[in-house]
Amino acid sequence: MSEPLKPSLDREYMLELLGRLLNTPSPSGYCMAIMKLLRAEAEKLGYRLETTPKGNGIVTIPGAAAEDGRGSLALSAHVDTLGAMVRSIKPGGTLRFTPIGGYAMQTVEGEYCLVHTRDGRTYEGTVLSTKPSVHVYSDAREWAREEANMEIRIDEAVSSKEDAEKLGIAPGDFVSWDPRARILPSGWIKSRHLDDKASVAALFGVLEWLAREGRKPVRTVKMIFSVYEEVGHGTAWIPADVEELIAVDMGAIGDDLSATERDVSICAKDSSGPYDYGMTTRLVRLAKREGLPHAVDIYPHYGSDASAALRGGSNIRAALIGPGVHASHGMERTHADAVANTAALLLAYMMDEDEDGSSEG
Repeated sequence: MSEPLKPSLDREYMLELLGRLLNTPSPSGYCMAIMKLLRAEAEKLGYRLETTPKGNGIVTIPGAAAEDGRGSLALSAHVDTLGAMVRSIKPGGTLRFTPIGGYAMQTVEGEYCLVHTRDGRTYEGTVLSTKPSVHVYSDAREWAREEANMEIRIDEAVSSKEDAEKLGIAPGDFVSWDPRARILPSGWIKSRHLDDKASVAALFGVLEWLAREGRKPVRTVKMIFSVYEEVGHGTAWIPADVEELIAVDMGAIGDDLSATERDVSICAKDSSGPYDYGMTTRLVRLAKREGLPHAVDIYPHYGSDASAALRGGSNIRAALIGPGVHASHGMERTHADAVANTAALLLAYMMDEDEDGSSEG
């Protein structure tokens, strides 16, 4: 096996970018602003981000041995997040909403949000139960936290449906949650939407290192930034020349799982089935070679961009890794170590010349 790579990744760069990503609203289907941010950032590093008709972004990094006939390696991370859409305006001017992505309704109760109108206006609001006060409703504590019992109170002078309509608010408007992002000096990062913006920051950490060091991966790499992962079809289509795909997404933490918030989580199997034996084995071996804290886990309630590509008919090998994230689809937390370790493992995989890219078994 070749010597450890031990890349000198720029943590400060990754964390600064992560802060900007977290504070850019991007619920699934409303990712225009964040893709503009990624395009500008890629150009700063000397790369070009192309956009597919669907809205996904692709950055192509030519390989040092592109002429050897091997297919490309793709690394995918998603910029889209959980959110909501206005379902209807209620007679009193509050908004009924429908979720975008899968989350427990109680995780957004009391959350501040933004309502994005189709004509470009933005209004603040708060998500509340329809029985929001224990001083008024005797069953406020037991009231089921489900879609029909939740609403958004708009922070404007609104007391009727007509008042809300005059603001330009209408069914179909997107709603984004306040991320409440905190990047602490201790390295802890707590925020909504670390799934999957922490992984996007790790991929850009890889790009920054390649640009700074003037290095090329062994073979062509295509970084795919998807905009519909949270609703199940982020990378249902990928470029035809892709041979291997590593989905870079948050690592689940909790009961019966080994990963911590400082680890690279390597998923051997999720709800879609097992990932490629050879790729997963190689990732574990490289993590050990690089001395990266890591864990191999099974995610029973999880799907990824890699599983979407496989279900979409892609004839590829696929694997899944990412930074460990606690309380996924809620108030999430990870550590800068996990982001940097994820980037380091991806670089080790991209730069490793010992493997021929075939599945092992």
